[in-house]
Amino acid sequence: MKAAVFTMKLEADLRAEFMAEAEASHRSASQVVREFMRAFVQQQRAQREHDAFLQRKVEVARASMRDGLGRSNEEVEAAFAALRTAHS
Repeated sequence: MKAAVFTMKLEADLRAEFMAEAEASHRSASQVVREFMRAFVQQQRAQREHDAFLQRKVEVARASMRDGLGRSNEEVEAAFAALRTAHS
């Protein structure tokens, strides 16, 4: 695997604290940053996948409503109000 150099600017006190914590965890600063980066990439991908999933659900629901297969919010609320009344 080819290595790439990543340069960033940060406050001196943050750098010092980070370096101390990395050393205390017996890991190099580079190793910790790579772990953070991998976690960030995974989190972003998962969020995009979830957003796409929700978008597909919305599109399916909108198509259902256009086709007359859905129920309005008022109809759903009325049905659940009736269920609550029947079970109380």
